[in-house]
Amino acid sequence: MTIQAAIGALSTLLGQRLTCSKGELAQHGESETYFPLTPPDAVAYPDNTEEVAGILKICAEHRCPVVGWGTGTSLEGQAQAFEGGVCVDFSRMNKVLEVSPEDMHVRVQPGVTRQALNEELRATGLFFPVDPGANASLGGMASTRASGTTAVRYGTMRDNVMALEVVTATGEVIRTGSAARKSSAGYDLTGLFVGSEGTLGLITELTLRLQGTPEAISSAVCAFPEVDQAVNCVMDTIQMGLPVARIELVDIDSVKAVNAYSNMTLPEKPHLLLEFHGSDAGVAEQAETFGAIAEEHGGSGFDWATRPEERNALWTMRHNAYHAIIASRPGCRAVVTDVCVPISRLAEAVETCRADLAAHDVQGPILGHVGDGNFHAILLFDPDDADEKQRVLDASKRLVDLALSLGGTSTGEHGIGVGKLGYMEREHGGAWPVMGAIKAALDPDNIMNPGKLVPPRN
Repeated sequence: MTIQAAIGALSTLLGQRLTCSKGELAQHGESETYFPLTPPDAVAYPDNTEEVAGILKICAEHRCPVVGWGTGTSLEGQAQAFEGGVCVDFSRMNKVLEVSPEDMHVRVQPGVTRQALNEELRATGLFFPVDPGANASLGGMASTRASGTTAVRYGTMRDNVMALEVVTATGEVIRTGSAARKSSAGYDLTGLFVGSEGTLGLITELTLRLQGTPEAISSAVCAFPEVDQAVNCVMDTIQMGLPVARIELVDIDSVKAVNAYSNMTLPEKPHLLLEFHGSDAGVAEQAETFGAIAEEHGGSGFDWATRPEERNALWTMRHNAYHAIIASRPGCRAVVTDVCVPISRLAEAVETCRADLAAHDVQGPILGHVGDGNFHAILLFDPDDADEKQRVLDASKRLVDLALSLGGTSTGEHGIGVGKLGYMEREHGGAWPVMGAIKAALDPDNIMNPGKLVPPRN
């Protein structure tokens, strides 16, 4: 029972759709952030659920590790094969299977990306709202319980996945959930697999909740003298119940980077980026109310955009912020970390983080989805400077310690993988071994993305 024996059997099943090419192995061993290149032993490209089941039956027989791959945008090493084995790439399973406008849901294969889905939905008057920035695959987004800029209004993948088809570690195909809007029938297995990071099975189909395209959309940018004033403005906005669709923070360092990268001319101050959805009258009223709140906190320089091209430019700039920050320091790598805290502790968390980075000489622009208490620090380091890399990793740990001390979580959307495995015991206590017990029950031979998310096996 070896990895090579599994590869031999998989080659018979898949033919040329199983590859051991060095280039493709390297492509599937890369990380978006600081993890080293970790190629799998082979990459499989299934066309359908039956082939995924066949792959897992073979890998179970030979106890060969299996790692799922969507588009490879995970930030905590979730998609890397640290223990070798087979990477299952879902890029060929990229079909929209059924759109149900009347029921406002859609069935898709896991390799469909969020942008491709919304292109497909354009003529229906519906859209899929979860927007993590990257054009990630929907299977990967479900596996990591992704969220993003619109979560403050539309929720995360947890709120928008209605049902799944999953292949378990033994190759059994199961379905969880249904097309019904609610159910009281048994355990919430859909919720269990959403966010499981491929440690319990591989998702082969998703039923997703859709939303009606708003009649009117308005976006805006607003500058503030200091970060704490911007964050306090966010807190007041949320606590007043103003239904913002997006409310994002970019600090001064982030603004400098995006100005240079995207040819923007934002004043070098902290900014909030906002979007409102609704009727023409509703959007205008929401914008006016927000303007009054922002003015109380020193906000200025409002720039409202209602034309699609203007709004798209604004959010493209925000989504490219990571690349802009990396480009601001050529040759650097980054620890891209995130935490989430109760909204009442957000200003304290951001200010404490900024002070800590300055005190330890760590370059770390801050930005994030502050409408739900979630923010990111992009901690830059020279990959050839071991001391600076350690300072960055230490700063990331202190940020997690801070978030947990404030009643928050070690990650609001990036997930655990291996990068944040060390924080799970403190955050979950006795619940973490329960996660391990669930993993052991569904994957007794520990072949599904081993070494991630749950306690290490003895």
